[in-house]
Amino acid sequence: MKFVHIADVHLGATPDSDKPWADLRQREIWDSFKNIIEVCNREKADLLLIAGDLFHRQPLLRELKEVNYCFSKLETARVVLMAGNHDYIGPRSHYAGFNWDEKVYMFLNDTIESVYFSNIDTFVYGFSYLKRDITDPLYDSVQPAKGDSINILIAHGGDEKNIPINRKRLLNAGFDYIALGHIHKPEIISENMAYAGSLEPLDKNETGPRGYILGEIKKNGKKQTEIRFIKSSLREYKKFDITVSSQTTNGALVDLIKEKISEEGQQHIYQILIKGLRDENIRFDKDAIYSLGNILEVTDESVPDYDFDALYLENADNLIGMFIKEIKESNQEETARKALYYGIEALLGARDTDGI
Repeated sequence: MKFVHIADVHLGATPDSDKPWADLRQREIWDSFKNIIEVCNREKADLLLIAGDLFHRQPLLRELKEVNYCFSKLETARVVLMAGNHDYIGPRSHYAGFNWDEKVYMFLNDTIESVYFSNIDTFVYGFSYLKRDITDPLYDSVQPAKGDSINILIAHGGDEKNIPINRKRLLNAGFDYIALGHIHKPEIISENMAYAGSLEPLDKNETGPRGYILGEIKKNGKKQTEIRFIKSSLREYKKFDITVSSQTTNGALVDLIKEKISEEGQQHIYQILIKGLRDENIRFDKDAIYSLGNILEVTDESVPDYDFDALYLENADNLIGMFIKEIKESNQEETARKALYYGIEALLGARDTDGI
């Protein structure tokens, strides 16, 4: 029996809503979801397991119809899904009473239930969120039915506000696979339990690859589960450092960053940290860096490459010289070094404007 496990798709979300690429990112989340339908057909999957938060918030009726059309294109897979803490089934939710395609089964209650697929001799267990926050560890007592059938649990949670999960207890409950959602970072806990993670990264903290879990459960006398994470997101959030020197000009810095982006991929979204010692007369042009593409954030922690001995000789009888002497005699080397750079920069700036 083959399955595809996804979670935390968050259809309707708009990552980086204040950036030029925001609308494109919103469409790309839909594109990634539609790609999963193609994956299921290509892999001839038997089940598509969706472990909560298919939508970023309460889905609109037209959105449910669009998703349902996508499900209707599945050739071999049946869908089992649950509502998570973002798309929970509230009193006015369009989930309640929606007429899903015959290939789709959705858990609509907040107590454990199961659906059985006789063609693959598989039970899938789960329930849905009917409210945003659930603080009780509801999965602690869940157990599959006895017998030789394949038993799968779909679960959403793992923190204090959203169903705390005792991983060891859940692993020992007897399920052949536990498809987890809510934690956006993919994690294979064991061959029998994994977080699929978000299908697309949703904010700058979600660095690293995103995608889905592809799995197979074999019954050759003894049931055996094999899973692997497949990277499929259209973009990633990436962070990198650029170390400058006193020889680095604005043009050189831009070229260094362009080269790095070319190596990593133009489609990705970047956070850049500038480090090192720069020429004391250089001020790096962040606007030139932002114009290079999908640059989310530029942080400049470079410091001027001062000749402190020469500065001290020039300013031994004023505040600048006194500051250099005091800091250089401090025992806190790293802290003192940073204070020296930033303090001298401020004092020299004041000298140039007011005179010291």
